[in-house]
Amino acid sequence: MRSNRAKLRAVSMAATLPMVAGALALGIPAAHAADSPARQALNGTKPLWATAKADKGATANSAAVNARVYLAGRDAAGLAAYAKAVSDPSSPHYGKYLSAKTAQARFGATKAQVDAVKSWLTSAGLKVTGVTQHYVAVSGDVAAAEKAFGTQLHNYTKGSATYRAPAQTASVPAALQGAVLTVTGLDNAPHKANHDDQLPGPDAVFKNSGPFSSYFGSNIATTLPDAYGGKIPYAIKGYTGKQLRAAYGAGTYTGKGVRVAITDAYASPTIAYDAGTYALKNGDAAWKTSQLHQVLPNNYTKVKECKAAGWYGEETLDVEAVHAVAPNADVTYVGAASCYDDDLLDSLSKVVDNHLADIVSNSWGDVESNQTPDLAAAYDQVFQLGAVQGIGFYFSSGDNGDEVANTGTKQVDTPANSAWVTAVGGTSLAVGKGDKYLWETGWGTEKATLSADGKSWTNFPGAFTSGAGGGTSKTVAEPYYQKGVVPDGLSQANNASGNRVVPDIAAIADPNTGFLVGQTQTFPDGSQQYSEYRIGGTSLAAPTIAAIQALAQEARGGKAIGFANPTIYADYKKGVFHDVTDNPTGSGLAVARVDFANGLDASGGLLYSVRSLGKDSSLSATKGYDDVTGVGTPANGYVQSYAKH
Repeated sequence: MRSNRAKLRAVSMAATLPMVAGALALGIPAAHAADSPARQALNGTKPLWATAKADKGATANSAAVNARVYLAGRDAAGLAAYAKAVSDPSSPHYGKYLSAKTAQARFGATKAQVDAVKSWLTSAGLKVTGVTQHYVAVSGDVAAAEKAFGTQLHNYTKGSATYRAPAQTASVPAALQGAVLTVTGLDNAPHKANHDDQLPGPDAVFKNSGPFSSYFGSNIATTLPDAYGGKIPYAIKGYTGKQLRAAYGAGTYTGKGVRVAITDAYASPTIAYDAGTYALKNGDAAWKTSQLHQVLPNNYTKVKECKAAGWYGEETLDVEAVHAVAPNADVTYVGAASCYDDDLLDSLSKVVDNHLADIVSNSWGDVESNQTPDLAAAYDQVFQLGAVQGIGFYFSSGDNGDEVANTGTKQVDTPANSAWVTAVGGTSLAVGKGDKYLWETGWGTEKATLSADGKSWTNFPGAFTSGAGGGTSKTVAEPYYQKGVVPDGLSQANNASGNRVVPDIAAIADPNTGFLVGQTQTFPDGSQQYSEYRIGGTSLAAPTIAAIQALAQEARGGKAIGFANPTIYADYKKGVFHDVTDNPTGSGLAVARVDFANGLDASGGLLYSVRSLGKDSSLSATKGYDDVTGVGTPANGYVQSYAKH
């Protein structure tokens, strides 16, 4: 599953700002064009939906505005350039990371810049409500905001709702000399993420019905109709750490000495108990004292709107998956105050500002069409600040394939589309007897139900239900590391000069070949009990890859991997990846699944279905790089390959 922040709006700066020569399409901002000699435009601050046709007139002057003015720092172009240099194995600066303190001193905003920004905002009538290394937060009315940012604010229809937005691109006084990166909050449409793996909320119990397979093909559905010319196996009960470690070549590595952070919204009140119980019941190493940490906000907001309880399961999956694959890694969970971008961005900033970990797993996102360039710039700045410190970010690519069934438009998800993160796609995984890796397909599911007479599958293979997110960005330029690996047919699908293609790498995601998790849930009698169920989605793929990267970092003596994409693509042809295709066995693949109609027990009846594998909407896992699995999944030798960099 993957959590959707109410829909992250993050477009890489590469798409919206002029490029500095030599930046190689990695989002290095050049000087803003000026609206007038006295103002500098903040590109991307007027959202695309704020059209003349949708304009409903001026917003009332007295309406409240809460905004964040993000600081560009003293050398934005230098930050992006150094982030590239330390991440590129062919660069003489490769691996020469900076401390958090040094990075802030070298690239962060100066006191003079902060003071100038505060003075400008207060002189316009806005009140400064907070100052961090990254932004100045302000509140006030529309009249003051219009004065500060040189634009009127109007009301616009967006879908069935009406929201406020700038009528022109916002700008700042030229005297600020590039101190301002962007401003968020001038439009008040929701900007949040969702966790969108097939995840049940922990507030109500969810259980899987059997029969199950304990490994792929161990239990054949002999009494159910054929599919693809033969009997098919029952779905996996849920793979465990031992099976995943074997499939992806973990060897003897455990992640010892490596720190992994996980960001989501909110915080499960039972995570320590659940993670400890799960490890004990499923053969994982016991958690050591102080191996699991939580960094949480003082207050939570938008709890109902974001369905906070649903995020508990996301955190549980992420924490248990990381520990299952990298049992000795140190895990820090950083919870956001809500599912909104500003709060999720704060969580990422906490990791970077305090260097809480070298590897960051993030199982949330939104569709690219919900992006606005202002927040994209703020996200990319944090990713770049992480890269110069040797911190790598891993984002799930989405659970809705090409997004057409979900949104009506073929598109990728964000922030997986950023050129500064590692986008993690998904597979269906077959682990056989003795933990032997058999094959993988690109994760894409078509579902057909059992006919009333039990003799056939209705409308086989059925409709698309879910699959790994992927495809070609419409907004982010092709990063240099994808050139020569990603086929032109993909990179140039939306633009002759090439765009970012997602994902970069992949791992297990299909909930029908998914992972077993354990979580305290509420039963019908009101009791709170620990229970286990199978789960999937690219929310599983992201922490799995993060954990494998922890093993790889251990293999290279503990030296941080940092932003991994340049290394992943440089090693593409070195035989360390499983090249995943949709049809690895030469015939159609499917599993039989039995579910409780009420999600708990057989009292409400059973639902029988066939789930076809390797059917990811219009996306295809093909030989070589593809937009379902990227370069593929880690194979034997992948973990050890990092010792050579």
